[in-house]
Formats: sequence, C-alpha cells, structure tokens
Amino acid sequence: MTFAPALTYAFEIRARIDPALHIGHGDGERLEFTPITGGDVRGPLLNGTVVAGGGDWSATRGEVCELEARYLIRADDGAVIDIVNRGYYRPTADGPDQHDGPVRVTRPDEYFRTQPVFRTDAPAHRHLAETVFIGLAREQDGHIVIRCYALD
Repeated sequence: MTFAPALTYAFEIRARIDPALHIGHGDGERLEFTPITGGDVRGPLLNGTVVAGGGDWSATRGEVCELEARYLIRADDGAVIDIVNRGYYRPTADGPDQHDGPVRVTRPDEYFRTQPVFRTDAPAHRHLAETVFIGLAREQDGHIVIRCYALD
C-alpha cells in the first residue's frame, strides 16, 4: 500500500514588494535584495499583516533563483511571528496550471515553491512553529503571493 502525505490549506501571504536592489555578481551568480514593504495574511490558521522592513535575498545561477526571505507577521491578536521562507524559482515549459478551487495558485510557465518556517512564543500561534509548511508562490499585482499548506 502506497502512502501519500496530505496537505491542508492554512493561509495565503500577500507580501508587497519594492523593486529588487542589485548587490553584485559572483562567479556565475547574481545576488539581489527585494524589500518587503507590507502586506497581509488571510486563512483558516492565521490572519494578520506583513510588517514592513523584511526582505528577500535571491541568488540566481543560470535560470534558477534560490530565495531566502525573512520578515515578520503581526497576527490580528497582536502576536509577532518571525518567518524565514526559503525556496526556488525557475522558468519551466511543462509546469501545471494549478488551482485550489477558484484560486489560481501556480502558473504553467514557472516553478515557484517555498518552505516557510515560523518562530513565535505566542501560545495561540505556537502550532506554526511546530508544523511543516510548503508554499505555492506567484507574483501578482506588485505582491509575492504564497499559498501555504500544512503537511499533515
């Protein structure tokens, strides 16, 4: 019998971004920083705002972009939650055009996946720091939108 892990929709992060800042070129690599200037989080497991001041460091080698974003979320109850979100972006010719109900969560011409990790000592949100999440990401209207799923 084959076992397949289940995913449960948790929330969607809409991080507003400014244009990327070029940091430099390494040996076959381009390094950039993209400021995160705000946004919101909505879903059954978390609601709140993205705090301005974080950002996304990206290292691009060829067509593959390795991402590492760090920012804060202020939950609607006032709790502050730290997030480190690592992942990859690359163009692809054969990716699926995925939907979660009526919501388009990926585009067929790109692979854009993340793994957010949360830290907080707020009792109401401690479950975030004790759960593995994956994110399906897309760019939309000046935001990076990450639809997060908990691995059951």
